[in-house]
Amino acid sequence: MGIEFKKVSGFNRGILFELLKDAYSFDCRYEQSYNSDWQVFDNFFFGNLQIADKYGFITTLNEEAIGFISWDPRNMPKYAEIGHNCIASKHKSNGYGKIQLQAAVNRIAQNDVRKIIVTTNDDLIPAQRMYESVGFTIYQKKKNQNIADFIGELIDYVYFL
Repeated sequence: MGIEFKKVSGFNRGILFELLKDAYSFDCRYEQSYNSDWQVFDNFFFGNLQIADKYGFITTLNEEAIGFISWDPRNMPKYAEIGHNCIASKHKSNGYGKIQLQAAVNRIAQNDVRKIIVTTNDDLIPAQRMYESVGFTIYQKKKNQNIADFIGELIDYVYFL
């Protein structure tokens, strides 16, 4: 069994929201700031399963959903932008995030995309290490303009294909 990447359409509405909520449970301010955005995202993907299955997947471990990743294709072939990328709390620090990210990079690369970009927060050190370990490099740092004022600087990473 082990790790498998499955279509979003094989799961029930709400799984993406629950995975995000769990992945960011280390700081309740994330849920307070992003709860409605996460719900909108979950509703969008489950209302548009053809998009969800083409531009994202759920990572499972022994049939249990442990994470997911999605990307925005609207600027392809110039670039694809990774959106949500999370692993459930109890499965963090086991390398599953890196495996999931590498699988997404491989899928995105099949579309003749020139580069992949992703943004993370300066306080999410494990995420930064994961992106760098797969080959992403820092493109720029910028001030957070979001309502979540507890998040400091944002870091844009790029991966050239």
